[in-house]
Amino acid sequence: MVEGFENKYKMLVELNITNFAIIDRLNLRLSPGFNALTGETGAGKSIIIDAMGAMLGEKTGVEFVRHGTDRARVEGYFEVQLDLEDERFRRLVELLKDNELLDAEELPEPNLDGQDPTITLTLSRELTSSGRSICRINGSTVKTDILREVGQALVDIHGQTEHISLLRISEHLELIDQYAGLAARRRKLGEMVGQLRSIRKERQSLQKDERELVRRTELLKYQVSEIEAANLQAGEEEELLKERQLQNAAEKISSIADEAYRVLYQGYDEDSAIEGGYAGGGRGRGGRAMPGGGSGRSVQESLSEVEGLLQDLVRYEESFNQHIEAVQEARYRLEDVSHAVREFRDRVEHDPNRLEEVEERLELIRSLKRKYGSTVEEILDFYKNAVTELSSIEHSGERIAELTQQEGKLLSKIGSLATEISAERRKAGDKLAKEVERSLQDLRLLRARFEVNITQTEDPHGAPVKGPDGEVRRLAFDGKGIDRVEFLVSLNPGEPPKPLQKVASGGETSRLMLALKSILAGADAIPTLIFDEVDVGVGGRSGQVVGEKLWQLTNQGQHQVICITHLPQIAAFGDSHYHIIKRVEEERTATQVYQLSEKERVDELAAMLGGSPVTDTMRLSAREMLQEIRGWKTAHESGQPQLPFASFETQGEEQVATH
Repeated sequence: MVEGFENKYKMLVELNITNFAIIDRLNLRLSPGFNALTGETGAGKSIIIDAMGAMLGEKTGVEFVRHGTDRARVEGYFEVQLDLEDERFRRLVELLKDNELLDAEELPEPNLDGQDPTITLTLSRELTSSGRSICRINGSTVKTDILREVGQALVDIHGQTEHISLLRISEHLELIDQYAGLAARRRKLGEMVGQLRSIRKERQSLQKDERELVRRTELLKYQVSEIEAANLQAGEEEELLKERQLQNAAEKISSIADEAYRVLYQGYDEDSAIEGGYAGGGRGRGGRAMPGGGSGRSVQESLSEVEGLLQDLVRYEESFNQHIEAVQEARYRLEDVSHAVREFRDRVEHDPNRLEEVEERLELIRSLKRKYGSTVEEILDFYKNAVTELSSIEHSGERIAELTQQEGKLLSKIGSLATEISAERRKAGDKLAKEVERSLQDLRLLRARFEVNITQTEDPHGAPVKGPDGEVRRLAFDGKGIDRVEFLVSLNPGEPPKPLQKVASGGETSRLMLALKSILAGADAIPTLIFDEVDVGVGGRSGQVVGEKLWQLTNQGQHQVICITHLPQIAAFGDSHYHIIKRVEEERTATQVYQLSEKERVDELAAMLGGSPVTDTMRLSAREMLQEIRGWKTAHESGQPQLPFASFETQGEEQVATH
């Protein structure tokens, strides 16, 4: 780890590339802070940038699959410390959650010690020779647009305009708001706009076509009256079905209950047994033997007789007392059973008229179920909802007036807060423009002009905003306010400021992005910044300024910077230095990357300063350059005035630029 970055986790930790263009196999472990990558022209530096672009979801063709192989693969491992107060990181977390790309234990919550939570992400892209592309996040296959959206939150590549976040106009408002510290007021405005949308949605639904409302009202009235007339009760259908079953089997049920009651409580005489079909051999229903033969006594009488007999036995054996108690308990319980059977027998009475009523009621319920629900409970729920909707329609005029009043008050509050936010944006925009222009002058864009253009759009349904002249205008708005923000630049005298992507060349764009990034570092949440071709057209002294600004982007762990450069003045500012070389092995070309030791780094910087072969004088100049930069960094971190770069001044601007 680089000194001063032990606890920072906003970085691309490792990059693995396999069979991508002329890269056979590459494993690059990066450091936090400023990573400088150098190498000869054509060594494959731009291919590494192309591979990173593929990993981030950018459009990539089959031409990048290494010749003789069937697939190329790029994978990046990230450790990201989330600032959950930042809207972009909140969107990133929501995107990962919505697509189930985070394990449950990785779902971020603020740590108890106040530290921002940290998540790990692995992004990978596989390209096949057949043209198929497979994207994965944390091992799960995702669509390319999901990979791209996540990638844009993690890495910003400068040098290939399709990757540059600052060229996306949608980013400009976010950056100026973060620069101005408007996050809290933005959230409040967003909540108010959400409330307004709910009010307008409800009012719109109440203001439907009048004929449709009339038809709907008539239908609801019919449905409500039909269900009301039925006077349904929860659980009623089950009771009716049970009653119908009893009615249909009333005679049979009565006969069974009557027989049971006789056996238990009345018993049988000879005549009743014959009449009941139980004559012949003293057998009852189902072939059961009748107590006492033909004229059977009831179970109760038999138990009473048994009780008396047992009492006679007690005189000879006292242990029979417990059996007497058992017989008595049986008599009491069977007496309860007898009463229950008798009550049930008396209650069950075959009534054809009642059976007809039950059938009609069940048919009515079946009819309502076909229209309003599969159960009586669902029909009653439908009824409640219909009554509520009918009441809402019948009182819609009052509700519409109430909603209109609420809308007016909320619009006024939105207009007031949006005006306040807009004023802060303009102040921040003016301040940012001056800082960017000063930074561009440092980068030898001496006549550059930068402007934060803020525009608004008239809308008759928009928020009321009072102008400086006191006139109230209606302006279009959303959850972000009433402004459209765009960064404009002019790099040539006499030319009016224009959108960024229409003005600058490749090298100018990189320096412009660097100037902006160096000022917006605190506001820009993207963890990893990659700069390619940032030194195009830049000489020795200007290169030193570029190096300063690149390193300052990493100060206090705000960003991880990866820069591919040809200038030693820039490379010397790197906290880690990597060398890119191209080798030919077995008639195949392959690009490799090595992290340089201190001695190797001195040799590389010396070669960049004076060419090959490297002399001791060139090495001495390289050591002095590194020593002075370390002193400058130390002074910068401690807040002391920065030291001059004597060795830089001794390098002729034209000499270094030409080299």
